[in-house]
Amino acid sequence: MKVAVVGASGAVGQEFLKVLSERNFPLDELVLFGSERSAGTEYKFKGKKLTVKELKHNDDFKDIDIALTSAGASISKEFAETITKYGAIMIDNSSAFRYDDDVPLVVPEVNPEDARNRPRNIIANPNCSTIQMVVALKPINDLSKIKRVHVATYQAASGAGAQGIAELESQVKEVANGQEPTVKKFPYQLAMNIIPQIDVFLDNDYTKEEMKMNWETKKIMHTDAEVSATCIRIPVARAHSEAIWVETEKPLEVAEVRQAMENLKGLTVLDNPAEKQYPMPLFVSGKDDVYVGRIRKDIANPNGLTFWCVGDQIKKGAALNAVQIAEWLIANGEVK
Repeated sequence: MKVAVVGASGAVGQEFLKVLSERNFPLDELVLFGSERSAGTEYKFKGKKLTVKELKHNDDFKDIDIALTSAGASISKEFAETITKYGAIMIDNSSAFRYDDDVPLVVPEVNPEDARNRPRNIIANPNCSTIQMVVALKPINDLSKIKRVHVATYQAASGAGAQGIAELESQVKEVANGQEPTVKKFPYQLAMNIIPQIDVFLDNDYTKEEMKMNWETKKIMHTDAEVSATCIRIPVARAHSEAIWVETEKPLEVAEVRQAMENLKGLTVLDNPAEKQYPMPLFVSGKDDVYVGRIRKDIANPNGLTFWCVGDQIKKGAALNAVQIAEWLIANGEVK
């Protein structure tokens, strides 16, 4: 088993290395690729030093079985054919192929079988905020078809990559020292603030990030349920939080929903309001699972439920989900 990581020097690329090591992924050789700037950089993996190779249009992927890519949409589009032409399966973390009809969009807890149908040998990893939401929605939808979803996300700086985390950290120090904070990555100062915009605004006044949650949920869950989202950037380093309201075809009891959530592997219920127990980024950062709490009836809707959901954006929202797709492919005979 020969695996490649494309974009090895980025935040998600580095998380790929951690996750592959933590899960003892069954590989014989790992090859790292990056930009001209990062080529030559060395990283340790299971005690061995690996050197980043420059990504080029050549035959470097001839013996690769699985390529985990996280180098941005433009790079993914440019190099997809180079990566897959000898049979490598490309599991792509960018937005390049998510809405293509001939590319499956996969969350292993929700729609793993979709990964079998990949005519271009590309599988897309969904948006981070969508991944954690659909994991939480899956057990509810299995009990009663979901008709609509409203969600407000509270997204960490990690959603903007390593530069986003670095800018938040530097701003916190600057504010504490009475200095004017440096603003480059985000449209406004993020420290001591929240920004009700992630990605660009579209013609309907929703941002692209908000519409991604609508489009991707439909594709992953094979549903016509509409998702109305408001996506907000908050001054937290990593792990996204979401307040979610769900309307189902028939009313559901909280107890049966909680039980269904507890039964889904990859979803952890932390829900004890009397003891002030609920998921928070402080404790979910670095964890594999999506966490849910504050599960209750929606008092404004007899067929409604509302709950709180937290997941590590870099881990389950990116690297881990892609590695779990690869694990599923191997376990189900899709990779020899």
